[in-house]
Amino acid sequence: MAINLATKFQKKVSERFAAESKTKLLTNDDYDWVGSGAIKVYSVDTVAMGNYTRSGANRYGSPSELGTTLQTWTLARDRAFTTTIDRRNNDESNFVTESGKFLARQIREKITPEIDTYVLAAINTAGEAANREDIVTDAATTAANAYVDFLAINADISDNEVPEEGRVAVMTAQYYNFLKQSGFVLDSDSAYGDLKKGSLGTVDGVKIVICPSSRMPANTNLIISHPVATTAPMLLTDYVTHKNAPGINGWLVEGRVVYDAFVDTNKVKAIGIHRTA
Repeated sequence: MAINLATKFQKKVSERFAAESKTKLLTNDDYDWVGSGAIKVYSVDTVAMGNYTRSGANRYGSPSELGTTLQTWTLARDRAFTTTIDRRNNDESNFVTESGKFLARQIREKITPEIDTYVLAAINTAGEAANREDIVTDAATTAANAYVDFLAINADISDNEVPEEGRVAVMTAQYYNFLKQSGFVLDSDSAYGDLKKGSLGTVDGVKIVICPSSRMPANTNLIISHPVATTAPMLLTDYVTHKNAPGINGWLVEGRVVYDAFVDTNKVKAIGIHRTA
């Protein structure tokens, strides 16, 4: 006689791991993009200092007209997604494909990592163009050099007169581990109680953010920057759930995200990058 065993499906969904945004602290949203896909940002020049002459017509020197430079930032990232959820498919799978939960999952697993990856790439590209990856020699990170390189990069940023307060270091978990092994703890700005719990807090005045290596640029395990350097506008985030859309018995879920990231050329020296190779 055949024995037919029952299979029971659970309503609880096995969710994949997904880290929250790692770039929010690294960027600003200081500019108004409403009603426009591009903005222009002025910078005003300065003039050289000279000696005052106590005779003649131009005692302060020969005047020249004050100049300006202009940066144009045009939003280029217009991203979208769509899916359908058939009503019967949803009913017969313990309602695990419910549209609201799907949308939260899409934001957590797809949109947030994509934006982080793009923002970090933009910072990396701008920093590389300004030789900000050459502050320390490209090399594999070890317990012996992690803290030393961190301090050297942060010191270079200070030498370029970047505000000391508000800096953020985005690093891989591996770099974080080498920092913990390097003996930096004695010089850390974190309270002893936080350090016992494994929380770095800040190092050399810089807030530490651990980032999945999959979101970091290739051969890069540390980026230190001040949020004044990079603006990361989110011009549009529009998520729509259509119930019983034409031709569909169920739900049609659509989303659109318009974003970008721009590094101010006047503030690029607020960036410091460590390359592993």
